[in-house]
Parts: sequence; C-alpha cells; structure tokens
Amino acid sequence: ATIAFGMGIDKPDVRFVIHHDIPKSLESYYQETGRAGRDGGEGHCLAFYSYKDIEKLGKFLQGKHVAEQEVGRQLLLEMVSYAETSICRRKFVLHYFGETYNEEECSKMCDNCRNPREKFDGKDIVALLLAAIQELKEKHKAQYICDFLGGIESADIKTYRHNAHPLFGKGSDHEEATWNAAIRQSLVAGLLTKEVENYGLLKVTPAGKVFLESPSSFELIKEHDYSSLEDDTDIITNQKGGAGASDEQLFSILKELRKKLSAEKNVPPFVIFQDPSLEDMATRYPINEEELQQIAGVGQGKAKRYGRPFTDLILKYVEENDIERPQDLVVKSIVNKSGAKVNIIRNIDRKLPLEDIADSQGKALSELITEIEHIVSSGTKVNLDYYLNEIMDSEAQEEVFDYFMEDAESDSIDEAMEEFDGDYTEEEIRLMRIKFMSEVAN
Repeated sequence: ATIAFGMGIDKPDVRFVIHHDIPKSLESYYQETGRAGRDGGEGHCLAFYSYKDIEKLGKFLQGKHVAEQEVGRQLLLEMVSYAETSICRRKFVLHYFGETYNEEECSKMCDNCRNPREKFDGKDIVALLLAAIQELKEKHKAQYICDFLGGIESADIKTYRHNAHPLFGKGSDHEEATWNAAIRQSLVAGLLTKEVENYGLLKVTPAGKVFLESPSSFELIKEHDYSSLEDDTDIITNQKGGAGASDEQLFSILKELRKKLSAEKNVPPFVIFQDPSLEDMATRYPINEEELQQIAGVGQGKAKRYGRPFTDLILKYVEENDIERPQDLVVKSIVNKSGAKVNIIRNIDRKLPLEDIADSQGKALSELITEIEHIVSSGTKVNLDYYLNEIMDSEAQEEVFDYFMEDAESDSIDEAMEEFDGDYTEEEIRLMRIKFMSEVAN
C-alpha cells in the first residue's frame, strides 16, 4: 500500500493489500485496506509492524506546530494500539470509527480471532484503572496513567505532585503492557472514552461509573508482545529521490551547511532547521523560497532568514545530479494572519496578562500559548518579558534560556522537562522557548 491509494484505484478485484510500513493513522489504514475485494471476492490484508516504524514517523512530527505534533502522536498511538491489540480487529476498527460490533468474533476472518490469546479476569485491574482516572480529574493521557499506576516518577508526575497521591504506584505489580491492554479494552467496552483531537485525554463514561460503583467480572485478553522480537534495524535502503525516500547524500550535505551556518550565527543548529525539515528537503528538493515554505517546520520567517543558502545548494545539487524533482510540491498561497492572531499580538504589545487575553478569546491558557507558538514559528517576534518577569525570576529565565541556547539538542519540551526534573512547569518552559525562538530564530 502506498500513497497512490489516495488518488483512487478503479480496480474491483484487488486481492492483496500489503503494508510494508505501518500507516500514520487508522484512517489511512482503513481507507487503504478498503481497496481489497470490492467485487465481493476475497481480500487479504497484511501489515508488517515494528515499533521502530512508529519512532521513525514520530520524528517526522518534530518540525510541526506543537498542537499538530500532539494530535499526530495520538494518531500514531492508535496505530500502535491496533497492531498490539489481541481483540477482534474488526471490532477494534469499528469502535474507533464510532460503530458497535456486537459479535464476539468476525467469523475468524482476522488473525486474533483465528489465534485467540489467553484471557483472564481483570475486574480489579479495570476498577483500579477507572478509579485512578477519576481521581486525577480525567485530565491525563494513557501514558501518564500507566506511569502513575506503575509508580514511575516521570517529570510530568513530579510537576503535578501526583507521586504523593495515595493511588500512586498501586498497580506496580502489573507491567505497563497490562495497563495499556486494560485501557484499550475498556475503551472498546465503552467504559472509557478518548478524544484524539483533545490530546487523547481519558474520561470515564456513565457505563464506567456504573462499573466503578459495583465492579463485575471483566475479561481481559493478553496483548501481543513484540518487544522480544528481533527488529529490522539492519535493513537499509539506498533509494535516491523516490517518492517518500530521503536522499541520504543530500541530507548529509544539508546538515553540513546547517552546522556551518549555526557556527557563523552562533546559534544551535535546530534554531535554523530541525532534522525533519532537512529530511523533507532531501525528499522534495525545494529550489526557491516559495517552495521552501511548503517544507515541514519552515514558516515564512525562517524561509526568508535562513532559506537562500539551502535552496541555492539544492538547485545546484539537482542540476549536477540530473534529478527529476517530484511534481507534488505545489506552492500554496501564504495565509495571512487571522484576526484572532492579530488580536493576540496587539494585546501582547499592550502588555495585557496572558490569562486576560485567553479569557477574551474563550481559550484556556495552554491553548493561547499554542497560538503564540504558531505565531512565533511563522517568523513573527513577540515580547513576553512583561509576563515572564511576573512568574519567573531573572536567574530562572537565564537558566532555561541558556539550556535552549547551549545544551538542548532540539526544542523538545519533553526533553527540557526531563532536564529540569520538575524545577519548572511545562507552561514556564513553553513560554521561555517562545522567548528564545523569538529572540534567536526570528
């Protein structure tokens, strides 16, 4: 299965759909497998899965806006859930798209129904899971809940001080895989809901609350465990210029150019362009500023400030190597700042408290910060010193700023949270990253 499926294939008698790489979302998987057997005949869908594929796809999200990254990660996690689940695959997919499939098995059409896994009574596990989600006010994602129940003191858990909660570590006698299985199977059973667009926060349904009041037998199925299998890290490709294949030689040359420019400008390399942006350039070969703005993680501001040496190098490389560039690099018009964004910038210029700006737009503070991140990533400078000076002293600001300038390998908030180990909140680090990118990158 390739991206060609998106163009539509008018063939009713497709017998096999084989995914050599796992898709980015269940939506893509569903569309692509749906090409098989449209004439009513047999269709065989085979997917190869390695968690390394998920990690690779995750890296391609790094150059995108924070909110887009988060939704992308949630979609990838849904693919992980589908690959690793041991319940009926038809039931899992239909549940994801909001349909109820009441049959226990799909007439043994999927691998899980043909080769069922061991079942066990998970009443106590599910009851503890639902209780933990409710106790934490239904404000956290699956990984956070697994860490909380497993007694893992992650940076986020320390920030929220949940390591002092009475339920912290109550599920440490079970592996993380068991808690993931309980979450997935509780979702399909209707005891939990999860909204991908809302960062994947878990919420207990009315049926889940009834279960909590009077726990009854709940059959859990052991999930597939691929961790012990040999991965495919030794398999490499040397494709050059093919659809979706990064040109490794060009990628190396672009990294050298970035290293040279970062030394000249005395900024970390990721401030100029992150690796996913360079990989996209080495796949799509942009040769002017307009095309460069279509590359992942490259806004108008970055294209103007840093783009010329990169597009000149790519043009020379394309001509010298007689490379036929892909035709899908269609230049789209630059979107003007929306009225809401202009209003945010104007209110920041007036030094209004961010809480007031958020309230005026009907947003939570975290949502406003995401909007400001979008504004800054497009090349616009904002000055948040007036607000930062209220919530952080100068030494704290300097410490976080210096981290991004001197120590950080990327602009990842998760890595920064881990580095500071709960010394600063996620909000403070995000605001300092905005200050850093505004002053150094724009």
